[in-house]
Amino acid sequence: MAVGSYGIVRPADVSPDDVEILYHYAPNRISTTTTVLKKLTPNQVLTPILHNGNTGGESGVEILGGLYNLKLNATDFPDLGIYTLHIRPKQIRTTIMDCGVLASLPSVRGLILDLSNVKSEDRNKFTPQGLVGYRIEYINSNNKQKTPNFYKIVTSSFYCTPVTANLNSSTQKSVRYQYSEGATNFMFLTITPSSAPSNKPNTVPFIGSPGQMVILSNTYMNPTTIEIDMVEHDASTLANALYGNQTKAVTPGIYTIYDKDNNIYKQYNLFEIKDDFNETLYEVRENRNDIDETLNFDTITNI
Repeated sequence: MAVGSYGIVRPADVSPDDVEILYHYAPNRISTTTTVLKKLTPNQVLTPILHNGNTGGESGVEILGGLYNLKLNATDFPDLGIYTLHIRPKQIRTTIMDCGVLASLPSVRGLILDLSNVKSEDRNKFTPQGLVGYRIEYINSNNKQKTPNFYKIVTSSFYCTPVTANLNSSTQKSVRYQYSEGATNFMFLTITPSSAPSNKPNTVPFIGSPGQMVILSNTYMNPTTIEIDMVEHDASTLANALYGNQTKAVTPGIYTIYDKDNNIYKQYNLFEIKDDFNETLYEVRENRNDIDETLNFDTITNI
């Protein structure tokens, strides 16, 4: 019997609203200054490529997975140096209201979130089954830092309401939860793993603590990092200096370099430094800030 191979990697077709773009600046690669992170607005710089599902080149409304335009504004990158962009799934930070069980199924444990603690712009994600597949990471209550290499995955999310149960054991919580068909301020999230293994039923996995802050992020894409070098010259400006038209006005000693459209790109003063015996010691080319516009290339060559 043949064993087939199946691929599970797929290009992301994520919405820009589900993405965060962070960046920081360093003047060079050996800089030891403190990293200061800034944010870009994803739906202003990230645009999905749309098509209609065929290869004819016509426009459409279907997202071409994995292919996006990244249009950056030069005003966000004003200094020469290295900018590092980090593109990742959007993170939603909120607080666990309670860790409880369902009234009808006490074996089902989950996290209860109070939606009033969620930012208004993220509230649309908190719908029945809207958080399935999201990753939950935990903030340590002691040092206020994320617990490294520890996370859970949301397997279901539904609106819920608290109910009071009459229990025989005083060690069990009397408040439990039941699913609600209508929208409420509370959401019950089941996560995995949340149940004890069959070979050690008393070992209950940690799923969080009431009042603990958590980070929810989608799993639609893998984070990626892009490095941008802001430099004084690029290939086109270097080409002007190497291959562009050039003139030298002999009497005033002005050396002019032109771009591909014969516009003045750079001008320099040319002069010599001589000693007391009129012997040339140095030939100097000096940057010229006061551009002589009369030295237009077309004007000179038409004389």
